[in-house]
Amino acid sequence: MALMEAIMAQEHSHPFIPYRPARYPEPEMVARGREFYEHMDRRRSVRFFSDEPVPRECVELAVMAANTAPSGAHQQPWKFVLIGDPKDRRRVREAAEVEERQNYEGGRLTPEWREALAHLETGSDKGYLETVPWLVVCFAEKYGVRPDGTRVKHYYVNESVGIACGFFIAALHTMGLSTLTHTPNPMAFLTDICGRPGNERPYILFPIGYAAHDAEVPDLVRKPLSEALADGLA
Repeated sequence: MALMEAIMAQEHSHPFIPYRPARYPEPEMVARGREFYEHMDRRRSVRFFSDEPVPRECVELAVMAANTAPSGAHQQPWKFVLIGDPKDRRRVREAAEVEERQNYEGGRLTPEWREALAHLETGSDKGYLETVPWLVVCFAEKYGVRPDGTRVKHYYVNESVGIACGFFIAALHTMGLSTLTHTPNPMAFLTDICGRPGNERPYILFPIGYAAHDAEVPDLVRKPLSEALADGLA
């Protein structure tokens, strides 16, 4: 009896609420799915940005959208840090280019890696980090910290933060904004610049703005459905 009461008490300490998501007729389901696919298929990573201002609220809304992502044990192990001050954006660019010069000119990238990047024509110049009105750094919380300073283990951190960043990118694209998943390696300089605690590590640096009026992107072909989707088990 005592065990049953303990189980019931535990269940009631985490109450559930009704969930009734919208349902649509099958033709509308397909139409909505196709519309979303076509919308996202127009999204591209951008390296040529306008310096036009972007309302802060747009970035906040994108973070709010990211915050709806599923996460391991609902621990939401992410933190988005917003950088708008031109001096801070310059600091980020300068520090990022130090690492990128080691990558591209210093031999840090392996020949195979350089070959894989060749068709993108990327290099160590990251001027767009200063051009854009906003930078957002997503940090992954390796573990949580209780008020008394003890640690809380986080589960599926990389998976959870990756999904949240996907939602973030989709929200920006939906608002007509462009971004790039910039991951200079190593990224410890972002921890220092942003003044983040030791339980967080930089995950992705997002430049955010409007694409420049003369922006260009590589002429890429995305993997077809026949290669992305497999039926059944091998």
